[in-house]
Amino acid sequence: MIMSYDFDKVEVPAEGEPITVVDEDADELDIPETPIVPIIHGDGIGKDVGPAAQKVLTAAAEATGRDIAWMRVYAGESGRERYDENLPADTVEAIDQFRVAIKGPLTTPVGAGFRSLNVALRQTLDFYANVRPTYYLDGVPSPMKSPEEMDMVTFRENTEDVYAGIEWEEGTDDVEEVREFVEEMGFDDTMHEGPIGIGVKPISEKGSKRLVRKAIDYAIEHDRDTVTLVHKGNIMKFTEGQFAEWGMEVAEEEYDDEEVFAAPDSLWEEQDDIDVPEDAVMVEERLADAMLQWMQLRTDEFDVLAMPNLNGDYLSDAAGAQIGGLGIAPGANFGDARVLAEPVHGSAPKRAGQDMANPTAMILSGRLMFDYMAGTRPRTSSVTPSRRPSRAARSPTTSSDR
Repeated sequence: MIMSYDFDKVEVPAEGEPITVVDEDADELDIPETPIVPIIHGDGIGKDVGPAAQKVLTAAAEATGRDIAWMRVYAGESGRERYDENLPADTVEAIDQFRVAIKGPLTTPVGAGFRSLNVALRQTLDFYANVRPTYYLDGVPSPMKSPEEMDMVTFRENTEDVYAGIEWEEGTDDVEEVREFVEEMGFDDTMHEGPIGIGVKPISEKGSKRLVRKAIDYAIEHDRDTVTLVHKGNIMKFTEGQFAEWGMEVAEEEYDDEEVFAAPDSLWEEQDDIDVPEDAVMVEERLADAMLQWMQLRTDEFDVLAMPNLNGDYLSDAAGAQIGGLGIAPGANFGDARVLAEPVHGSAPKRAGQDMANPTAMILSGRLMFDYMAGTRPRTSSVTPSRRPSRAARSPTTSSDR
């Protein structure tokens, strides 16, 4: 095994082989019989769910005649204990070099201090698509009358929007300089006088289009009817509105009409009023605030959602609540020929070490990782085949009330 980096305080498993890239642009990897897979158990309940999930995933791999050479790496609390830093170079390099990895929850303090380690990993290694399949598991308590109607996959842009971390603290010379610039740009009556914090919300053509493209490709591969672009472009016209425009450009310019149908007027139309070619994926738009309602009232009308970073954070968590909570919600971060799987839930430090944490979300996140390794694509993640009827058979008034 040829290594391009000398790891300091972690060991590369001698019994495993690295995953290698065949074609990064085509998202193709070569997966050996015993791949080396970095794993971060995580903070808080990560110390409980991480080892438990690792055992289950090992058994699942062995059931297929393969194995996993786990490479334990560290971040957050364990990173500070071993390296005196939150995100050691060993960890970043291992995830980068071995392409496929899984992590438990990491704690992000509110207010002062370091920014999110989860966000840092996504941005540093360009895991630009956060993918969260949300589907109901039989027997899980849910606040909804018909939680089984939820079978939705959210694609959340992972590298920009307000999560880019471009902001200035109140009381600093920098923030006053930015305030002066903004006022000179014609927004002198927009900001209140006195101390202020200012942030920037970058949304780019590159970031938007590659996210929407990944969502559309997923819908085509998994026979999903719709891709819904969720945004607040009626207010944030040049950021979230532009996200929707760029997303529609992808649908209109990069796919045949018989395969993908762009519905640019869908904000103001009912799905049943749009004439979609048979078997084509319809790309539509919905406003983010309205979408929070439609997810509950018309759950079974939506398949794949694609959205900017902040909307994706809110909406994917709201979707998880409908199936019983984030404790069973899986997720994974995808880039080009790379994946970092992670459960949706947080570290819940008050529950750590009490044998109370459910490892289901991390196990199912591992399933997403395995699916990707098997086909080098995030396959559909429903435990049973989708129960949703065809577009023509759906009722526009199907509802599930809280």
